[in-house]
Amino acid sequence: MDDLEQSLSRITLAPYVVKAMALIGVGRRGGSNMFRHQLSTMAILLDYKISDPVLLKASVIHDLFEDAATLPGVSADEIMRIDEDGPAVFALVMEMTMRVSDGVKEPKRDYLLRIMQRGSWRAKVLKLADRISNLTALGFVHDAAFVQRYLEETRAYILPFAEAISQDMFRELSDLVANRERLLPLLGHSSSRE
Repeated sequence: MDDLEQSLSRITLAPYVVKAMALIGVGRRGGSNMFRHQLSTMAILLDYKISDPVLLKASVIHDLFEDAATLPGVSADEIMRIDEDGPAVFALVMEMTMRVSDGVKEPKRDYLLRIMQRGSWRAKVLKLADRISNLTALGFVHDAAFVQRYLEETRAYILPFAEAISQDMFRELSDLVANRERLLPLLGHSSSRE
């Protein structure tokens, strides 16, 4: 058994998957639901041979507090008590969660720059995997203006930092952005980069 398989065999993910199931009813623009996005994000990390248990566990619930915070079983205490990694997983999920202050949500630009410039290594890697998952799903979105905004956001706030975090993830993100940019005319939208 290789090192990756050995590392993965010691990680218990099921309790985190159960928590993520709260996201099954939360839809996404490209169809499907947020639960599948959580698992897709984890699969991307595994594809890049990342076996950090805290990172993998957090990937499974990274949107939980943004999209299902009011549901039963979704609380800081519930996550921190899952296992010995619970406190670190919760901290990473909170680092990845958009902040709300006095009822005002953190602007997306500020959120992305906070993570990409000042975030922990785990948060940066998780954001890259999350963005790869989102860009993949973007191929199923037919709102040209939304796709264009998302691509511009990725170019401005993710790609400038991605190469220093992971050259391979940077390459995949760049390829996905280029691919989605080529598809924009099919949605009836001309690219601002033409």
